[in-house]
Amino acid sequence: MRIAVIANKAPKSIKVAAELREKLAEASFELTLDQPNVVITVGGDGTLLNAFHSYVNELDKIRFIGVHTGHLGFYTDWRDYELDYLVESLKKDNSQSVSYPLLNITLIYEDDTKNKTFLALNEVTVKNLNRTMVAEVLIKDELFEKFRGDGLSVSTPTGSTAYSKSLGGAVIHPRVNAMQLNEVASINNRVYRSLGSPMIIAKDEWITLELDRGESYQVHIDHLVTTEENLVSIKVELAEQRIQFASYRHTHFWRRVNDAFIGELRGQE
Repeated sequence: MRIAVIANKAPKSIKVAAELREKLAEASFELTLDQPNVVITVGGDGTLLNAFHSYVNELDKIRFIGVHTGHLGFYTDWRDYELDYLVESLKKDNSQSVSYPLLNITLIYEDDTKNKTFLALNEVTVKNLNRTMVAEVLIKDELFEKFRGDGLSVSTPTGSTAYSKSLGGAVIHPRVNAMQLNEVASINNRVYRSLGSPMIIAKDEWITLELDRGESYQVHIDHLVTTEENLVSIKVELAEQRIQFASYRHTHFWRRVNDAFIGELRGQE
């Protein structure tokens, strides 16, 4: 088994990653950043997001494992003091995994030869840099609403616990193959009317955001941020690819939600 260990820059994460590499080497695993079978991240969800985008072109060959060194993350099943148990689980590996949906995002420009495609694990968000954003929202190429406000965001089920939740979106179990559209501070008047509620979009549907031309837009794809000129529309759909997590001990999703948001109440009368 070829294993990559990737840590963030926090001193504790660097120390834990070094200990983990030593234990893996003693167990005769091959440590490499080149074409690994398993990627182990040490840190938090941000570290795993970085690793996901680093290996986005190899998702069919890689399973991810997260070790968290701080607060509980949604993509991290192991604690920093459980390294011996993790190594033992790797020794008994039989390629078991659980997969989560991803977004396929296409940025479409006035010159369509410059179109770009991305995958997202959490969400894509678009905002106008200079003024209130205006966009037509199409579902399966049919106009649904004309939006005016700060921006629009589309999330995966796992991304529903991130920015989407702060926008008032629903928390969606990752086994649900759907995506969620959220408005960012919409404005409703006689000219612009939007639903004003989160929308759950089925797996065989897609969203197209038709944007005003001649504007500058800021596009957030997970933790990546880019400024775009001459952008005319964004198409978002569920990707054919999925992210695979090694499921030696995969924490129940609703326990993650409880631990992240209301865990301090557990055990109280």
